[in-house]
Amino acid sequence: MADAAFTQGAETADRGRLWVVLYLATTGLVLLLMMLAGLWMRLAQSGWLDTDPALFYQLMTVHGTGMVGIAALGGAAVLWHFLSAHIRLHAWVMGANFWLFLIGVVAILAADFPGRFGGAWTFLYPLPASSQGVWPVWAAALHLGGLLVIGVGFLIWCLELARGIIATYGGLGRGLGWHVLFGGSTKDVPPPTVVAATMVAIVTILALIAGATVLVMSLINLAFPSVELNPLLAKNLIYFFGHTFINATIYMGVIAVYELLPRITGRPWKTTKVFLAGWTLSTTMVLIIFPHHLLMDFAMPVWAMAIGQVFSYVNSFPVLVVTGLGALAILHRSGIRWDLVSTLLLISVFGWMAGVIPAVVDATVAVNSVMHNTLWVPGHFHFYLLLGLLPMIFAFMIHLVRVEDVTPRGGDLAAILYLLFGLTFVTMFLVGGWASVPRRWAEHLPEWQIWDQIAVITAAGVITLTTVFVAMFLARTPAMLAKG
Repeated sequence: MADAAFTQGAETADRGRLWVVLYLATTGLVLLLMMLAGLWMRLAQSGWLDTDPALFYQLMTVHGTGMVGIAALGGAAVLWHFLSAHIRLHAWVMGANFWLFLIGVVAILAADFPGRFGGAWTFLYPLPASSQGVWPVWAAALHLGGLLVIGVGFLIWCLELARGIIATYGGLGRGLGWHVLFGGSTKDVPPPTVVAATMVAIVTILALIAGATVLVMSLINLAFPSVELNPLLAKNLIYFFGHTFINATIYMGVIAVYELLPRITGRPWKTTKVFLAGWTLSTTMVLIIFPHHLLMDFAMPVWAMAIGQVFSYVNSFPVLVVTGLGALAILHRSGIRWDLVSTLLLISVFGWMAGVIPAVVDATVAVNSVMHNTLWVPGHFHFYLLLGLLPMIFAFMIHLVRVEDVTPRGGDLAAILYLLFGLTFVTMFLVGGWASVPRRWAEHLPEWQIWDQIAVITAAGVITLTTVFVAMFLARTPAMLAKG
């Protein structure tokens, strides 16, 4: 029976590995398509490409929704691969999530292009039902339904994470290391991967429940217009879901840093009480800081605004400090050989930490009142994703398929070029925001277009290097799978 259990466990691990590869391949290909959609929009704003405004908003909706979804798919691959070494997970859950993801994507694409839905990823009530004839009701329903299907898939996936952690460690609190942090125990100390995965499971489950609630409410409103929603409640649910979910994707991806830097340097990433306290604080605060997205909504309670501003400052420190200082401590005098993987990992830590700065600036009421509806906002979240999360995913991709921890010579140069192109690209957003260029405008005035044009050139550089990273992964995947 022991042999049978071992065989079953090995087969489950193999299937899980195949799903991880499929997630990453899908992430790479869809990511490139979403980047091209983003390039199209910047070309339109730069005046170099004449684009119908209706098409612009369809592209904006697909780009925003697609980037959030594909960031989650890539982050899920990172987390699942490394967490599977610590707890037993059922591979069929990865398959269920993947197929539900594809069904949802097909529905969204049908809604946004043939159906012409252009209500952005935020789908703020009552916009889906009040398009003034730009899109039909069925397109709005199909888009929201597609989001709901994708959310159900990720909810199943997160519940499996929670189940595995509870089965192995005895509870989610123990997965966060509370028995060590508060009880002083030295037994069953969870590794950093388990701590991060526990946090992801908790916050993402709550976010997805909120998202599903507002999606169902919106679908009911589409079917029965007489059933009206409270617009402020709907907006709170949407931003609680959206803010928490996209942040969780970075917490998934940072596991690559916790796992790969110790392997590269030969130094362990220890689970200290400071580390556990940082993750516990972030688990709490990431759930309550979303009101900084609603600082300009005068109907919001003042206490909620205060929470949104104050905790936006505080939340920036716990995990970032333990991750940033931990990475520097491991790297210091380690004699590390800088290659593509190690350089991408260092860039990801920089991107995550530096991306906090424009986010905190925007969360300040005095600044938010003049900057929130400008290009500053897409500047700060492109900073997080382009220079924080994506390098984590690229590093994991290359690590998974490289032979004997060797990457091609000059790989570190490719990573540095990615940093330079990406940093210039996001800076053009921030400069535009500083100059009060409005966001979500299909056309820009001539005096704004110089920044758009620089962004187009640097975006092309980012897309070229992303193509290199993805092609490297896809080209080596067959040999990696054959090797087992």
